[in-house]
Amino acid sequence: MCKTVQYLLLFALSLGILNAQTRTEKDLLGEKQIPANAYYGVQTARALENFQISSLTTQSYPDYVKAFAMVKLAAARANADVGRLKKDRLAAIEKACQAVIDGKYHDQFLVDLYQGGAGTSANMNVNEVLANIALELSGHKKGEYQYIEPHDDLNMGQSTNDVYPTAIKVALLLHNDKLLKEADLLAKAFHKKGDEFKDILKMGRTEGQDAVPMTVGQEFHAFGNQLDAEISALKKSEVYLCEQNMGATAIGTGITASPGYAEKVAAHLAKITGKPIVMSKDLIAATTSQQGFVMYSSTLKSMAVALAKISSDLIILASGPRTGFFEINLPALQPGSSIMPGKVNPVMPELMNQLCFKVMGNDLTVTVAAQSGLLQLNAFEPVQAIAMMESQGLFFKAMPLFRKNCIDGITVNKDVLAHYMDRSVGVVTALNPVLGYEKTTELAKEALATNKGILELIREKKLLTEDQIKKLLDPATLTGQK
Repeated sequence: MCKTVQYLLLFALSLGILNAQTRTEKDLLGEKQIPANAYYGVQTARALENFQISSLTTQSYPDYVKAFAMVKLAAARANADVGRLKKDRLAAIEKACQAVIDGKYHDQFLVDLYQGGAGTSANMNVNEVLANIALELSGHKKGEYQYIEPHDDLNMGQSTNDVYPTAIKVALLLHNDKLLKEADLLAKAFHKKGDEFKDILKMGRTEGQDAVPMTVGQEFHAFGNQLDAEISALKKSEVYLCEQNMGATAIGTGITASPGYAEKVAAHLAKITGKPIVMSKDLIAATTSQQGFVMYSSTLKSMAVALAKISSDLIILASGPRTGFFEINLPALQPGSSIMPGKVNPVMPELMNQLCFKVMGNDLTVTVAAQSGLLQLNAFEPVQAIAMMESQGLFFKAMPLFRKNCIDGITVNKDVLAHYMDRSVGVVTALNPVLGYEKTTELAKEALATNKGILELIREKKLLTEDQIKKLLDPATLTGQK
């Protein structure tokens, strides 16, 4: 059921309509009518009324829903291990959690990602839905909480303050696996082009000016290696997400949690997720600290910086076709102007740049939110979760498009590159060891003033023999590939 329909239904219920299709639930604020077919309960209903902010809800990110179910499954098993949760209730909760992990019931996780209360509404949405799924799978009716209760059973030994950040971390870990696969494919696409262009010479540039020779292959392998480094950083950053504070409960003192529970829930969560989850050595510090989010967000930003730089390089290398660099051709995807005939724009690098700018901005959001927490809790984790999951999602969707619609189809304009090689004064650098810096500087200055090539001047002045020229100024040798 979509969010708009839920709101309309809640409004109708407030007017006393559809009572036959509702059940009554209550909390500390009083009674409330809940749609009879809804798996959520009273606290979720209040959140739906209070936080009508965006179109983003928990279900917008399936890995986030799965992460909550994984955390609750680990907590239930840990509580059973310490003898606190009854075996029959554990069995029902396990079935409910596994169903959600398998992708079922996701339409019941309706709370807006933007919310006050440090994630309490999201946690209670999960508790209520899982409780009612467990009830139904056990042959009971929704709302018969005397058998399985959202607080006492699903939130046993827990608090939003340990469940919520842990679920965010697990969600980021789950989606990071998918992101890494796409990033690796993109890096490989650059390396493939590097191999394809390994024998094509060009002039390198520094500060926009002619520098020294290289190959197009070296340039594209460099793009790929930059991404390889970012992939390595993303993998390494997972260690910060793997440290969690389950068992901390409200502020880290473990109130309401049983002895041994914290250690066991970490072990169960590691087994469920397949990730090296560990319990923080200081649960009070872990409950207030945002290091995991800050570190992971910064690696996403670093990836954005690299991709934006690469995208901008591709734009300038493909500039033209008559008055720009025009060293490479990007695939033509669409007409580039509503007024200028024949114009084709570098739309995919431009798109990637824009997404990278957004990821950089999201990192700033994480930074500000992380430092704004007060004392033993940070109430701004919701916006951090939104920022990081959005960044992951943008990359995950954009990288395959960038690869298939841009990188895979890049070609080289060999004649243009050969012309630049012939006309550049950059090869004069190789003469420094033989003629000295002062003499080579004079040659470069004369070449620019007379519009002659370096080799032409060397031969006119008989500064080197042909064998010396071949040995010293062979561009392939200059690139370090011979």
